[in-house]
This record gives sequence, structure tokens and C-alpha cells, in this order.
Amino acid sequence: MPNTIRLHRILAASPEKVYRAFLEADALAKWLPPNGFTCTVHHLEPAVGGTHRMSFRNFTTGNSHSFGGSYLELVPNEKLRYTDKFDDPNLPG
Repeated sequence: MPNTIRLHRILAASPEKVYRAFLEADALAKWLPPNGFTCTVHHLEPAVGGTHRMSFRNFTTGNSHSFGGSYLELVPNEKLRYTDKFDDPNLPG
């Protein structure tokens, strides 16, 4: 699928904690950004059809990229499916 990014992480945590880490803004902001970036969660509505808005800021340059999407599927402690798209049309995804 074009413009698909798959993240692979190994987490020493229970499925319940991993699931919550995607649904709680403070937790998401801590682990989601790539190395060298910080994250601000502007909006998080974790329900099927709900939306999210965030931005990543490069800690060195101060440049920021915002993005958002919607939740497609939520199966408690098992599966999350959501979309993401950068606001800047020059960025992939």
C-alpha cells in the first residue's frame, strides 16, 4: 500500500498497558515521536470514528510538523487501527 508506514517496537509491557499507551495523550507524547523530536497532542478522541491531532517538533531545529487522522478500529487490549496524514502536502503519509 503506498504511503504506508509500519512501526515495529518491542515493548516489555502487558497488552493492556500497550493499548493504553496509544489512547492516553500523555503516554502517547512520551513514546511515539522519533528520536530527536518532541510531541504535543492537541486532540485525542479514541473511539471508532473519533479523531486525533498532534505535532512533532525537532528538538534541535525547532521545526514542527502537524498531523492528524481518525480511528478505524479499536479492539480493547488487542488491536488499534487508525489513519495519519501530515498537514504539509510535501511530507509523505
